[in-house]
Amino acid sequence: MVEERVQKILARAGFGSRRSCEDLITTGRVTVNGKTVLLGEKADAESDTITVDGKTLPTELQLRYIAYYKPRFVLCDKVYDEDTRRTVFNMVEGASDLAVVGRLDYESEGLVILTNDGDMVNKLTHPRYQHEKEYRVLVATHPDVKQMEIWRRGVVLEDGHRTSPASVTVEGTAGKGTWIRVILKEGHKRQIRETAKLTGLFVVKLVRTRIATLRLGKLKTGDYRPLTSEEIGALKDTSRPPRLLKTPRRMGAARSYTKTDPEEATKRNDFSKPRPSSRTPQSVDRSSERPTGTKPTGTRPSSARPSASRPSGSRSTRSTTSTYNSGSRKTDSFSPEEKSTYNDGKRSNSGKPGAVGNRSPRRPTGSGSRPPRTSSRGASGNSAHSTGTRSTTVRSPRRTTKKDEQQ
Repeated sequence: MVEERVQKILARAGFGSRRSCEDLITTGRVTVNGKTVLLGEKADAESDTITVDGKTLPTELQLRYIAYYKPRFVLCDKVYDEDTRRTVFNMVEGASDLAVVGRLDYESEGLVILTNDGDMVNKLTHPRYQHEKEYRVLVATHPDVKQMEIWRRGVVLEDGHRTSPASVTVEGTAGKGTWIRVILKEGHKRQIRETAKLTGLFVVKLVRTRIATLRLGKLKTGDYRPLTSEEIGALKDTSRPPRLLKTPRRMGAARSYTKTDPEEATKRNDFSKPRPSSRTPQSVDRSSERPTGTKPTGTRPSSARPSASRPSGSRSTRSTTSTYNSGSRKTDSFSPEEKSTYNDGKRSNSGKPGAVGNRSPRRPTGSGSRPPRTSSRGASGNSAHSTGTRSTTVRSPRRTTKKDEQQ
């Protein structure tokens, strides 16, 4: 047989969980072939002689699986001689050598499992398997929407532990109190009571109704029963349940409090098949593309961009004002008469200072430059400055006076 770690062999033999078996090894109570075992060593359960406190491990161990409804004010731990409180090992016959799966605090009640199968204890308690535990919680008041949202998102407990998101729903009211159904995938100490306290709620009663696939059923307080082979096989299944992804809620939309069918949710969140995406590029007709090596023409094909229809009566955005570009004037928008007048004046004034053809480019009128000074003398003789356009000095005709008339 293949060698295994000693703590795993002890857990399978019914000495508790692997963590408790590690404590047996570190205290020097376990020997293999007469030598004290150190933590991490391996052994063969068939060929090696393994003893615990001087007693040899039995070759074949009968595994036991018990479902127990733990009452209130009963401990799930073993106590010392001076402690007179009741424990689950005293309440269940022959449970002194069994391990407790799903321990509850002193004031809580509900389903726990007693077994000597170390593998099952590891699979049901290790967080990597993410087995669910379901509870019915009675709080003293009616919680509001904000308190429920805080509980669902998770809180930071007093010891610094951040609780994972949980499923929290309201089942009904009981007088001034409210029954709440809570489903967790972790088992921190007094997690539900501490979370309720931080959200402003007080827990009156706490009952566990399910561990993984095993439900409390018709068990009454203090009763216990052995598990069936089907229940044992379902508990040993280590496959994780499908993770349901929440559909993102549109901003401003109302929340939906309707229950979702798990099978439908699983189908909706199945990403194994590709889905059409809204960003998939559309097929482009490349038959009109120019062949390789040809230069593009100056005209654009009409199918490249649809021409936008201009409403009737709208003015053209093309301006007829003259602009200056590298000392030349653009006359594309001039009429034939304006072009001829402009060209005649340009030829007649060539070579003269200040002529149209010899004008330099306009100085930019930004925030860091001074606008050109232009003056215009009117009838009153005042000078005006224009910041955006070029203007020439225009003298008004002389006003005739009485002295002129006499002359």
